[in-house]
Amino acid sequence: MNIAIDGPAGAGKSTIARLLAKKLGFIYVDTGALYRCMALYYIRNNIDGSDAEKVAKCVDCIEVNLNYQNGAQHVFLNGEDVTDLIRTPKVSSMTSNVAVYPAVRERLLDTQRNIASENDVIMDGRDIGTNILPDAELKIYLTASIDSRADRRYKELAQKGEDVNIDDIKADIAERDERDKNRKTAPLRMAEDAVYVDSSDMSIDEVVEHIFNLAKARQ
Repeated sequence: MNIAIDGPAGAGKSTIARLLAKKLGFIYVDTGALYRCMALYYIRNNIDGSDAEKVAKCVDCIEVNLNYQNGAQHVFLNGEDVTDLIRTPKVSSMTSNVAVYPAVRERLLDTQRNIASENDVIMDGRDIGTNILPDAELKIYLTASIDSRADRRYKELAQKGEDVNIDDIKADIAERDERDKNRKTAPLRMAEDAVYVDSSDMSIDEVVEHIFNLAKARQ
């Protein structure tokens, strides 16, 4: 069984998908981590994310792999475990830039589909239900207000000891929303057969339980 969870940045897709996968006994595939991994490569090699030609030229230099250790997903960039290095605002911004390019998306397409064809999986991203897994048995569009998403992100970064500004986070989220919705390649949109879930006023446990019940009904 395949479950696709799409939605804007900061909606809690990864957290919800990870908990839901554990509850259902599925494999969780954080597709955003794959794109973040590629973004980290571009940052490290000083490649301008707005230069489509240079971005495309480098895709064959990037090897991205997933490995599961004690049920947790680890992402590897050319053999290096970068799981803890890809969750910075700088990587987030670069990811949103390079993820629009067909060459980048094509590089990761088979990786995602192969995992889904062999396992019960939950994938989250921007175009899982509309593009990556169009035949998924359950599709969720998970969203939340910009204020709610910014507040969650602020608390997450502050807890890590980072110096952050809530207004900057709101502006960054709003900008990413616009880029993701209006990009030419695989834009963020809700699949026609997806279930809309607004988590603005829901706890994590409430969201997990809601989608869990939907999944059990589809099974």
